Amino acid sequence: MATPTQQVQVGVGVFILQSPFPSSNPSFLIGKRIGSHGANTYALPGGHLEFQETPSSCASREVLEETGLAVQNLRFLTATNDVMKAEGKHYVTLFMVCERTDEGCEAQVLEKEKCEGWEWVTWDAFMEMVSEGKNGVGGRKLFLPLLDLVEQRPGVIPSLL
Repeated sequence: MATPTQQVQVGVGVFILQSPFPSSNPSFLIGKRIGSHGANTYALPGGHLEFQETPSSCASREVLEETGLAVQNLRFLTATNDVMKAEGKHYVTLFMVCERTDEGCEAQVLEKEKCEGWEWVTWDAFMEMVSEGKNGVGGRKLFLPLLDLVEQRPGVIPSLL
């Protein structure tokens, strides 16, 4: 039986697509985490689902808080089961996909204690990071939910379709 500190939490990760047009190699926003679990790994904007909040409203709120970007066309993509043994945490992560309301706006680092910086990466570059992370090479590690996404949901690529 789980103790009160061993509860499963719900996280929301948001694929903000650089372009709303379908692509087999979409570009999306990632940032380097600092100051919290998963520090020094790259992750999507996102956070914790709050009581009585929908995944879409959580995604919109977290993206605005972290990047200053307003988003639209939010859609559920998939979910993963993420057991972070080293940190004693367990999450179910809901992955959402969306686009910016204004393609001319760029992400800002609004939570400097949580994120070092934002950058656009392609799906192909992301998959190289996944491969490097599994093989223990390269300097850019991914946050566990992103690794779990590739392992638990093979073939999933973020799209607004």
